[in-house]
Amino acid sequence: MATITAGDFRNGKTFEMEGKVYQVVEFQHVKPGKGAAFVRTKMKNVMTGGVTETSFNPTAKFEEAVIERKDMEYSYNDGDLYYFMDQETYDMVPLNRDMLGDAFRFIKENTMCKVLSYKGNVFGIEPPNFVDLVVTKSDPGAKGDTATNVTKPATLETGAEIKVPLFINEGDKIQIDTRTGEYIGRSK
Repeated sequence: MATITAGDFRNGKTFEMEGKVYQVVEFQHVKPGKGAAFVRTKMKNVMTGGVTETSFNPTAKFEEAVIERKDMEYSYNDGDLYYFMDQETYDMVPLNRDMLGDAFRFIKENTMCKVLSYKGNVFGIEPPNFVDLVVTKSDPGAKGDTATNVTKPATLETGAEIKVPLFINEGDKIQIDTRTGEYIGRSK
């Protein structure tokens, strides 16, 4: 196992502390006028999703946690269980709804996702950063309405609701950034 120090922290870095695995969400190296420097860290427990803030001495040592990211295809859901198919073994892996995260509302069946695990324990998924979805419900846009940054609500084929520009209509296929839930543009 590789050892890292708090001084090595970067966003997305995963490490083990007190038997738990954390991912760095935000970090800031602080050098006060008096006293020792420290690293202010916002970190997420990858198993529970809980976010905590704490400060570390930059020389504090941690075991680097290696997170396995495996491509699996989202197949279907049955109540609160969502099934992902391993592309090598064709095994179905059931995940509970609460492990999927907010971005999953943009994922439709047969979409490839990365299933995240640590030492064999699955704790979440990483959907693709961008998905193309069809708008299933939206008020018609006014012709010639070119005002910038004016949006309207639209419902997507997955049931998710987002804000889109006025010129987008029902049946249009658009691209969404799953990390922010924002409209990117019309799909090609």
